Amino acid sequence: MVGLSLAVLSFVGSHELLSHPLRRPLVDRLGEKGFMGLYSLVAFATFGWVVFEFLRAPDDLLWVAPGWAWAAGSALMFVASILFVGSMTAPNPALTMASGVLATHPEPQGALRVTRHPMLWSFAIWAIVHAGVSGRTPAVILAAGIGFLALFGAAMQDRKKRAALGERWAAWQAKTSFVPFATGRVWPGWIAVVGGALLFLVATWAHPRLGAPIVGPWSY
Repeated sequence: MVGLSLAVLSFVGSHELLSHPLRRPLVDRLGEKGFMGLYSLVAFATFGWVVFEFLRAPDDLLWVAPGWAWAAGSALMFVASILFVGSMTAPNPALTMASGVLATHPEPQGALRVTRHPMLWSFAIWAIVHAGVSGRTPAVILAAGIGFLALFGAAMQDRKKRAALGERWAAWQAKTSFVPFATGRVWPGWIAVVGGALLFLVATWAHPRLGAPIVGPWSY
């Protein structure tokens, strides 16, 4: 468990350091391509360490989730699938050339109407669900790291964009929300819903084939 904890800490910590305080000095020294090469190398190395330690960690059971938790987890993962697909089908000023996106899309589109961080929230929901229904120490440690990485990264992304774009970002941010559905908007668009439903069906179908429990509609 110590090895897994250290591996998760290195994965999360290196990601946050390279994404925020160390990004600018390293880009200035290495260039954008050099930085991306270093970033990818560190990410793959630390994630490989996480996988290695996860597979060899003792499979201690902390709690047994009740039946309703599995049903609730499936519903939440359906939402997470929609947010994940929606994050890739709507122009997001937090992930692309911000000034151009804000100029051409002053109103949040698709899943960005639900939350301005749909992909990161899909990861956070994944973490919450898998920690809750698994109840096993390795899964809880891994999920805690992924959940923290997603939500802390989202908060830092907001902070960085406010500093870089000022009032333009503040005006756009006021039209959406950090927490999903906080604005009362619940419809992310047909592409996100249909694509998310397909992703959810494929992922839950593959679940037992990867050694995990039968989940989602396939459990019925």
